Amino acid sequence: MDLLHSPLHDRHVELGAKLAEFGGWDMPLEYAGGGVLAEHKAVREAVGLFDVSHLGKALVRGTGAADFLNDCLTNDLRKIATGQAQYTLCCDEGGGTVDDLIAYLRSEFEVFLIPNAANTADVVTRLQAKAPEGIEVINQHRDFAILAVQGPLSDEVVRALGLPTEHDYMSFAEGEIAGQKLTVCRTGYTGERGYELVIPSAGAIAVWDAVMTAGSTFGIRACGLGARDTLRTEMGYPLHGHELSLEISPVMARAGWAVGWKKAAFWGKEALEKQRAEKTVRTLRGLTAQGRGIPRPGMTVNGEAGAELGEVTSGTFSPTLRQGIALALLDPGVEVGTTVTVDVRGRSEAFTVTKPPFVEASTRKA
Repeated sequence: MDLLHSPLHDRHVELGAKLAEFGGWDMPLEYAGGGVLAEHKAVREAVGLFDVSHLGKALVRGTGAADFLNDCLTNDLRKIATGQAQYTLCCDEGGGTVDDLIAYLRSEFEVFLIPNAANTADVVTRLQAKAPEGIEVINQHRDFAILAVQGPLSDEVVRALGLPTEHDYMSFAEGEIAGQKLTVCRTGYTGERGYELVIPSAGAIAVWDAVMTAGSTFGIRACGLGARDTLRTEMGYPLHGHELSLEISPVMARAGWAVGWKKAAFWGKEALEKQRAEKTVRTLRGLTAQGRGIPRPGMTVNGEAGAELGEVTSGTFSPTLRQGIALALLDPGVEVGTTVTVDVRGRSEAFTVTKPPFVEASTRKA
């Protein structure tokens, strides 16, 4: 199958991006003139611009749309108001994670969803199969582009564009750039203060160019999925296919905070309640290297006596901490502060079990 291209593909090529397949899309991994480390540093210290148009987009609309979704997805939409967004999960009846996504509550009759690229069709199909008469579930994956402006100077860039910046974290407002209407979301995946701009695909290039021009004063740098991964790992944010999957439930991923346990119904409720009560499944922890070991997904985590305790789900070199870090599914009895070992390419490297995030989050900071 041919890879899908972002509406901004030509801009990435012009910037010398190293492209790679991700979720069926040909997306920038890093750009010439700095690479992952420089891009990571820009987001932590100034501002970076990501093209995340590969992310899914779906619209649920009709009388009772919000109530319908609330009976399907894990989190409780009744906890947010119109104009706010919510992190939530779509589970199967066994409690496995079909996907994690953001729900944007436009009204009682309309909710916009942003799932992961590879799972969009599955989420849409499952919702369509359960939707009652009068409720539409529309796959809009190719209709919109998404740009993420992330970093401590993101406000300055967004404000220079004439876009709203006063709305709270996990909320959204409407704006316009060069005649192009768009949605300005106070969301992101880096742990820094930032915004995600949802734009009709036809206007993506004009908006990208405007953001890069406005950000030039503030040291903006185009950033790829490589830096996006190191940034999210430092925050302990899950990535579907690593920390979440049909085999890894929200309980296992310690995402129970995104489950409306008091709701009467949602997909997978019974199975998740059982896992939560029994506390026998492996759960997600952080690992920090005591030496120079760099962990990678799939590596085995062992106890001091050599017994297998779990497996690394994501691992990288942290550019901020200058050491190896990982997320790992570990047996429930493994406590924070415990020393474990990871088999790093045949070498037994010592790590300390920690509670993410590895770096302080700045999402809510002004």
